[in-house]
Amino acid sequence: MVKILHFADAHINMANYGRQDAETGLPMRVVDFLKSLDTIIDAAIDQKVDLVIFAGDAYKDRNPAPTYQREWGKRIMRLSNAQIPTILLVGNHDLSPSLNRAHALDAFSTLEIPNVIVADKPAFYGPTDLWDLPLQLISLPWIARSGMVAQLELSLSEPEKLYQQLDDKLGEIIDEWLDKADGDLPTILTAHASVQGAVYGGERTITLGNDLVLSGKLVKDPRLDYVALGHIHKYQDLNEGNHPPVIYPGSIERVDWGEAREEKYYVIAEVGKGSSTYQRHAIPGIRRFVDRSIKLESDENISEQLRSVMPDPDEMRDAIVRLSVEYPRDWESLIDESMLHQLTGEAFEFHLVKRPQIKTRSLLGDGIVASSMTPGELLNIFWQSEKTEESVDPETLLNLANQIIQKVESGEKD
Repeated sequence: MVKILHFADAHINMANYGRQDAETGLPMRVVDFLKSLDTIIDAAIDQKVDLVIFAGDAYKDRNPAPTYQREWGKRIMRLSNAQIPTILLVGNHDLSPSLNRAHALDAFSTLEIPNVIVADKPAFYGPTDLWDLPLQLISLPWIARSGMVAQLELSLSEPEKLYQQLDDKLGEIIDEWLDKADGDLPTILTAHASVQGAVYGGERTITLGNDLVLSGKLVKDPRLDYVALGHIHKYQDLNEGNHPPVIYPGSIERVDWGEAREEKYYVIAEVGKGSSTYQRHAIPGIRRFVDRSIKLESDENISEQLRSVMPDPDEMRDAIVRLSVEYPRDWESLIDESMLHQLTGEAFEFHLVKRPQIKTRSLLGDGIVASSMTPGELLNIFWQSEKTEESVDPETLLNLANQIIQKVESGEKD
């Protein structure tokens, strides 16, 4: 058995909420992601794993600032110095869209960091490539469409069939690698990609069509013994109860509101030929996202209505809190924002999302077309439908409007 630790989608420079940390000078949300990463690195060292597989997306973008590269590098060097072999798979957020441009993990290849392999192209690794571990590994990093077409020598004559061609071609290549693999050694496939049947956060199921989506048949090939996936932020086993395990560990921190209710994990697996087991480990200390919403139906005691949907102060403490309020547009001034900010004072960050609604109703009768009516008739319907002050007579308004309309139509000037 080979003991591996599998994680993915670190996105360590995700600084979309919060303020700076006084001690480190880093955005506090970046500190959250780094704490999760530290937990994972500590586990790999404490558990004395044989191999760490990172399945892509170290950063949130392709041009991370040097500070973030330094922080990621510190953690990978801890694994290197502990002599723990590590595979770094290149994800879509790590990759430049331009051919021949360096990707965000390129430095680890250039500097030839001991015990680290950067998997930036489809490849088959045998034991001699993997520090003499009794293991074989197939890597499928994210490759830009142009790169896939060039590397796999595909035709662009039928663009609508391109992704099916890619899936077929990758299937052929993997089939060839598995045929030549040592049948006595376990084989791992690691890929940064979508897989048919997987589920995004928010329960959005992936289907074939708009992106390269690996087929379920490809990743569930029984000749594989563990499939280490990245790209989707929701934990899932796509082949639960069967061999091989096909695992998305998910992102290491909550990235946005779509992940508000999701726990975050890394996976430790014992991989053997024909038989593998794994256990997911919850990452402690994940920043909480608290989401509330209300649709105001009455303009009475609006502040109390808003208070009634807010969580207890203890639940809001150090959490990212969002309140979405839907209301008629003319109630805007009745929403006391200062009260809400005071109420959420213990939160890490508070977001008020206001959704004023414009009344939508049919003013014309069935079958009546506006173009068949005069301006005066349309104005009359409008004033009859709107609430006006009692001192204002709609008929008087209409007479004044008709006078103005007649002057305009006749070209008369004051």
